[in-house]
Amino acid sequence: MSDYLYKELPKLGFGLMRLPTIPGGSQKDIDFDQVTKMVDMFMERGFSYFDTAYIYHEGASESVIKKCLVGKYPREKFQVVDKMPMWNITGFDSYERIFQDQLSKTGLEYFDIYFLHGIGVNNFETIDHTEGWKFLKSLKERGLAKHIGFSYHSPAEPLDKLLGEHPEIEVVQLQLNYLDWESEQVQSRKCWEACRKHGVAVTVMEPIKGGSLANPHPTVQKVFKELEPDSSAASWALRFAASHDGIITVLSGMSNIDQVDDNTKSMANFKPFGEKEFAAVEKAVKAFNEIPIIPCTSCRYCTNDCPQRINIPAIIGMVNEYIKYQSTSSVGFGYMMAIGQGGRASSCVECHSCEEHCPQHIKITEHLKKAAELFEKNMPGRPGR
Repeated sequence: MSDYLYKELPKLGFGLMRLPTIPGGSQKDIDFDQVTKMVDMFMERGFSYFDTAYIYHEGASESVIKKCLVGKYPREKFQVVDKMPMWNITGFDSYERIFQDQLSKTGLEYFDIYFLHGIGVNNFETIDHTEGWKFLKSLKERGLAKHIGFSYHSPAEPLDKLLGEHPEIEVVQLQLNYLDWESEQVQSRKCWEACRKHGVAVTVMEPIKGGSLANPHPTVQKVFKELEPDSSAASWALRFAASHDGIITVLSGMSNIDQVDDNTKSMANFKPFGEKEFAAVEKAVKAFNEIPIIPCTSCRYCTNDCPQRINIPAIIGMVNEYIKYQSTSSVGFGYMMAIGQGGRASSCVECHSCEEHCPQHIKITEHLKKAAELFEKNMPGRPGR
């Protein structure tokens, strides 16, 4: 890994997966007027790392590179990361076809880093039998990628084994944030430690947990404000991730120019956390864990006689997510998934059968009304089931 990427590159990267779109349009309809201003501000403030992928914005994200960077800025002044969509691979020939399409979409002759996208235990076998590792190495040999690696979505133990078997891997992209640091599901710390063990650099995705850590519960915000009254909660999340050894950059999927402004100001004179800052993060995590939420245990007794087939535990789970993160946008997708398995919260007929079955004596009907108020205002019409 070159010293420039590893040590000198500013620690904030621009993730091109949550860009603003034209009102009323699809994910493909990127608002390029707005994005151009965002990219220009990002570059003018000394940042230069852009992360895209074949599938972002339904295939339109890569065109941002061609429209907003190529020809406008010298190639050596910015870095671009792109990724191979493993779910599109049917054989060795798929790799080259998709890769050439990516070069065409971005207008580039090479990528600074190139990843196999979304690696996990469920697709190790696919990579092996389609010779994905061979293709990845060939990109570096042909000068089409300066550095190679993969983005990873599985536990630490398989990652450790994989890196031992593939010493050619230089970079791994990991989900890393202070709330997932000790999570047994995400295993941020353990995965980071596996990379450090093998001398592999790390780029960070989801440092703000999909936006969830940008505006957390007031008790969490209070912890940060006591130490740094003028710093945003999002800046704390970014700086925590960037404060660990071996980090190339921390990605933020910025959606508007205000986020670019805040993030670039926060990271302009970045200094790794010291004892005080890490202690504050530990206190914030503790505050997260102590937030009073609806005491649902997902026993599902409440669903047995529901005439509307409402997935009550999943919907209550989304209300709890809102309580913790104070954002309907960050949990809205989860709500859509929940009602995909049953009726909307607003389809409740207030028969109270659920409450009669609930061992925790939760006032379920009231919480369903709250869920409908929070999540259904801007939803497309769909009859309750």
